[in-house]
Amino acid sequence: MTRWSPEAYWTMSPGDVAAQLHAPAEGLSSAEAGRRLAEAGPNEIGERERFTRFGVLWNQMRSPLLLLLLVAAGLSVVTGEWIDAVIILAIVVASVGIGYTREYRAQSAAEQLRARVQVHASVMRDGKPRPVPINEVVPGDVVMLSAGSIVPADALLLDTADCYVNESVLTGESFPVRKRPGQVAHDAPLARRYNCLYLGTNVRSGNARCIVVRTGRATEFGAIAHRLTLRPPETEFDRGIRHFGYLLTSAMTVMVLIVLVANLLLDRPLVETLLFSIALAVGLSPELLPAILSINLARGASAMAAHGVLVRRLNAIENLGSMDVLCTDKTGTLTEGVVKLHGSWGLDGEASPRVLELGAINASLQSGLVNPLDEAIVEAHRPAEGTAEKVAEVPYDFVRKRLSVAVRDATGLRLITKGAFEQMLAACSTIAGGVPLDDPGRNTLRERASTWTHQGIRVLALGTRSLHDTESVDRDCEHDLQFEGFLTFLDRPKEGVSTAIKDLADLGVSLKLITGDAGPVARHVAAAVGMPHEHVLSGQQLDELHDEALWHAAERTDLFVEVDPNQKERIILALKKTGHVVGFLGDGINDAPAMHAADTSLSVEGAVDVARQAADFVLLERDLDVIRRGIEEGRRTFANTIKYVLTTTSANLGNMISMAVVSMFLPFLPLLASQILLNNFLSDVPAVGIADDSVDRELVEKPRRWNMKFLGRFMIEFGLLSSVFDFITFGMLLWGFAAGPELFRTGWFVESLLTELVIALVVRTRRPFWRSRPGTLLLWSSVAVVLLTFAIPFLPGAQLIGFTPLPAGVMLALVAIVALYVAGTEGLKKSFYRRQQA
Repeated sequence: MTRWSPEAYWTMSPGDVAAQLHAPAEGLSSAEAGRRLAEAGPNEIGERERFTRFGVLWNQMRSPLLLLLLVAAGLSVVTGEWIDAVIILAIVVASVGIGYTREYRAQSAAEQLRARVQVHASVMRDGKPRPVPINEVVPGDVVMLSAGSIVPADALLLDTADCYVNESVLTGESFPVRKRPGQVAHDAPLARRYNCLYLGTNVRSGNARCIVVRTGRATEFGAIAHRLTLRPPETEFDRGIRHFGYLLTSAMTVMVLIVLVANLLLDRPLVETLLFSIALAVGLSPELLPAILSINLARGASAMAAHGVLVRRLNAIENLGSMDVLCTDKTGTLTEGVVKLHGSWGLDGEASPRVLELGAINASLQSGLVNPLDEAIVEAHRPAEGTAEKVAEVPYDFVRKRLSVAVRDATGLRLITKGAFEQMLAACSTIAGGVPLDDPGRNTLRERASTWTHQGIRVLALGTRSLHDTESVDRDCEHDLQFEGFLTFLDRPKEGVSTAIKDLADLGVSLKLITGDAGPVARHVAAAVGMPHEHVLSGQQLDELHDEALWHAAERTDLFVEVDPNQKERIILALKKTGHVVGFLGDGINDAPAMHAADTSLSVEGAVDVARQAADFVLLERDLDVIRRGIEEGRRTFANTIKYVLTTTSANLGNMISMAVVSMFLPFLPLLASQILLNNFLSDVPAVGIADDSVDRELVEKPRRWNMKFLGRFMIEFGLLSSVFDFITFGMLLWGFAAGPELFRTGWFVESLLTELVIALVVRTRRPFWRSRPGTLLLWSSVAVVLLTFAIPFLPGAQLIGFTPLPAGVMLALVAIVALYVAGTEGLKKSFYRRQQA
């Protein structure tokens, strides 16, 4: 703790705290606030990496493959191979340039969207209230709060007026708590410190003035959020990339070592052999994979932003595509999130205008806690001016769960009280006409209320009592009420949500509801929107399950009801343990650990900052259909990423294997290092277009994940097929045309480059390649590089790289071999996918 964070400040008087913080009543000066900001640090709960051009550039330049290329360039310069050095450096610059440009654009878009949700607080500065960004609030600031304000820091109250604060994001308490100045015992738990306000909570009604005591990570909010600064669990996408890297690195290391040792044993020149081995390693590696990923993800982020989704972590787009379970609350997702008055009912269950009028008088005249139920009543019916004159009020609290207003109207002085059904029933002794309310009558009313509850409808009861002019109006007068009737409320299912749930199911994504509501309410809502609701697990039942039992129960459960916020993370981890890729939609600080545990997490624009900080996506509109579009976009992105991987692990790998093998038997190297790198670079040029490639519908219809067995089999089978045609090319050049080193290298360069180009168009789809049109950029860039491939041997200066013009017979033979290779690949592809489905 610094001097700006006094201990146990809730036990101190406001004057003592202000004196310790050297904080005048009129607020700090701008200069003093600046000094404190420099000393105490920004009012932020985590260290977010700042976005800079250099940071983006460094992300591109720290690749091990890039370092390998730079070593090769250095060796070329040392040995005087300037042409090789220029080619290598050109490849480095091109690769870094592509990755930097695309990633910078994506990061810029994300920063712009983040700026849209910055929050300000009303702070006294230089004797005047002014809006200040929350991250610039400092200890000693005097802050003014009103209904709807977000509390910007931990603070001690100076004065209040009917101030109720929603602390559910911090304490889990679903009802707002009343706040007032005072002093609290040292050992009082956080939820009992009525004289304190906390960062991340918000004011529901009334207003307050407070003095900031702690900011940033020193706050209670920051202490919980600090958990999120730990390394997040490895996601499905990250795990797939890592395993693929292991697979390719193992193959690359073994091959390069064998080639290096074998060629040294054949007394080949050391530097030439080393450059050849490095070139092989680069040729084997998907060095443009980071750039392809950046382009894919940037395009996906732009498409999702157009639909109102802020992508905070780009690689989460592909995690979203792999998701097969989405966990969410019902409010605002399945329902409109707006409470509407369902009806006003008399004792007999018939509609009652009298009950509506009494309820509207109570709701419109009360001045305490602003709540959606009163707003719904007044929206449905506003009493005429002069109908009743307010005399006194007994504000609502969460112990009585009642709200009373004393009014004088045509009938005289009376008390109108409404509240939770059981609490109202306990305060009533009669029904209309003065008839005593006996036990059978109470049971009848309970049955009627229970019927509504099981239909997902919230029930309030309403009662009245005549008052004497001399009678004091306080909570003690809430007795012997006459039970007048019921007010019922409904948060209706959101329009189109049933279709969205069906669309998600069609995409292979199951929806699981995690809510604090009672089981009957959750069941009713789930049934209303067409969501499975047969299997329900309550929070109490969940606590009784060991982790292993929960793993099995969570998978088959549709609704998790009466769930404590702390149980959410257990549910997410249990679902992941059974092999699911799990998404979580949350908006409170108690959701943050669950969001952190999920493979992909979503929040909404109005969520607390810590939830948005934990989220991979922030929805500007809370809508399942937006999530559906995001899932489809994620799957397109994943499909296009896999296309590049399949291309790299087929013709590319096959060519490198063939070259490594033949290098041990030829009296010369089959290709020079510069030729290998040029070949590799040119084959990667069309690969940039894969990011914008069209995706077959069947690749979007269900979740797809990294499958190392699939990739391993694909790599071996298609790589060996490529090698077969490579050896046919070697035989044709050596024995058919008696090729020397220059002709052999030129012919082999053309054939290997052509096969890598056409294979991308063949393996990009599971359909016959002529039945799936590639994207415009991929198609025409491939055509352009194919034409360039034929032209390279004839270009001026080609001999500097070791090329020679090809005779017409060689050209025709190479075209025939490539055509046979395409036919063979198409046949193997059909057989391969048929075996995968078997």
